Amino acid sequence: MKKNGILNSEISKALADLGHTDQIMIGDCGLPIPENVKKIDLAIEIGEPKFIHILAVLLKEMQVEKYMLAKEIKEKNPEQLKAINKLSGEIEMEWLSHEELKVKSQKVKAIIRTGEATPYSNIILQSGVIF
Repeated sequence: MKKNGILNSEISKALADLGHTDQIMIGDCGLPIPENVKKIDLAIEIGEPKFIHILAVLLKEMQVEKYMLAKEIKEKNPEQLKAINKLSGEIEMEWLSHEELKVKSQKVKAIIRTGEATPYSNIILQSGVIF
């Protein structure tokens, strides 16, 4: 049995399989999941688990060189943006429209669906390298 870190086997495997520049996404409960992308569904009820909690856990285990957000979050969900900024530190950020983010979601390795029910709580994390 795994002793620490992410215990969810699907998330753990998805992270272990990432190479440099591969991407994974964390989404709110309303994000459409493309048919060809692996969905790791953590949603248990509206609001749980929270997007920011899942992001915090992933950032502990994943080497992230860049992340992408929908620019609409600035106006529609500034509290979530503030929480993301607090966690992300010096990681490079890229702004996209929500529509562009959904198009990019078609190329990610997996989407982790949370129970989050606040607008634009979606992020694409791009894998860096540890050496």
